[in-house]
Amino acid sequence: MTDLIQRFLSGDRRALARAITLVENRSSEGQGLLSAVYGRTGRAHVIGVTGPPGVGKSTMVDRLAAEYRSRDKTVAIIAVDPTSPFSGGSVLGDRIRMSGAAGDPGVFIRSLAARGHLGGLSLATEDVARVMDAFGFDVILIETVGAGQSEVEVMDIAHSTIVVAAPGLGDDIQAIKAGILEIGHVFVVNKADRDGADRTVMELEVMLDLGQRELKWRPPVLKAVARDGLGIPEAVEALERHRQYLDESGSWAALARQRAEAKIRQIVIQRLTEQVSRVSSPVWDQLVDRVVTRQRDPYAAAGEVLKLLRLNGDS
Repeated sequence: MTDLIQRFLSGDRRALARAITLVENRSSEGQGLLSAVYGRTGRAHVIGVTGPPGVGKSTMVDRLAAEYRSRDKTVAIIAVDPTSPFSGGSVLGDRIRMSGAAGDPGVFIRSLAARGHLGGLSLATEDVARVMDAFGFDVILIETVGAGQSEVEVMDIAHSTIVVAAPGLGDDIQAIKAGILEIGHVFVVNKADRDGADRTVMELEVMLDLGQRELKWRPPVLKAVARDGLGIPEAVEALERHRQYLDESGSWAALARQRAEAKIRQIVIQRLTEQVSRVSSPVWDQLVDRVVTRQRDPYAAAGEVLKLLRLNGDS
C-alpha cells in the first residue's frame, strides 16, 4: 500500500487507476488510501452533467473536456453507466462516445457501473471524485446515468451542475419539472439546430423565473450543438462564472463544511448498520418476537440493541 500511495503522489496514472478500483470496491485498502491523500483534496472544480436520457450528455462532456483542455486545465471524467441486470457489469458506452477526450493525455476517463443504484450515480462516485481531486486534476466532470427525478443526487457531490435538455423530447421538460430544475446552475439546450429549440429555452426561462431558489445565482439558459462544438465555450464561461460566484459569496466554503458533516454522518450510520447486522441471531430473534407479541415496543427494542453495542440507548 505504501508503494501504491507513493506512485499515486508522484503522478503515476496506473496507480490512480488502481486506487480508483480499490475505492470503488469499498475495500479497506481503498479506505486507507483515501485517508492518506485526503489532505490534498478540496481544490478541483467538480461539475455534474445531468439530464434525461437522449439529450447528448456524453457528447457534451467530451466537448466540455476539450474546451477546458484548450484553457490548459487537466480534466478527469467519471461516466456512470447503467448496470447490466444479467452480468452486473456496466455497458461502458460513454467511453466510446468520448473519443476526442480519450486521446488527450491531459484527460483521464473512468467509467463506473451504477450497480443498481437508483440515484443516477454509483455509490462510490463521491470517493472516486475525491481520489481524482487528490491526484491533482483541475476539473472533474461527472456524467450521471440519466434517470429523471433521481438525478438530483448529483448536487451532493458537484459544485456546479449543468442540466442538459433537448428539443423534441416529449418528457424532457416534465422530467426537469419533477426535480432537476432545483439543482441546475447552468442549463444547456443541446441539439439546438432542431426545431423547437427556442421554445425549450423559453420554457426553461419561464420555469426559472417562477421557481424559488435559495441562492442568488440566476442560472443562464444556453443553446448548443455539442456534436459540432457550438455553444461549448459559452457553457464553460458560465461554469467559470459560477465557480467565481461560489468563491466570492462564501458558498464554496459553506458547501465544504456541509458535505463534511454529511459524510461523517453517512459513515457513522453505515458502521452502526454493520454492527447491528452482527448482533447474534438468537438475541435478534427474541427482540423481534417480543415486538411482534407486544411485549416490547420497537423503540425499547432498538434501545436494547444499542446497549448490546455499548451505546447509549436513550433518545
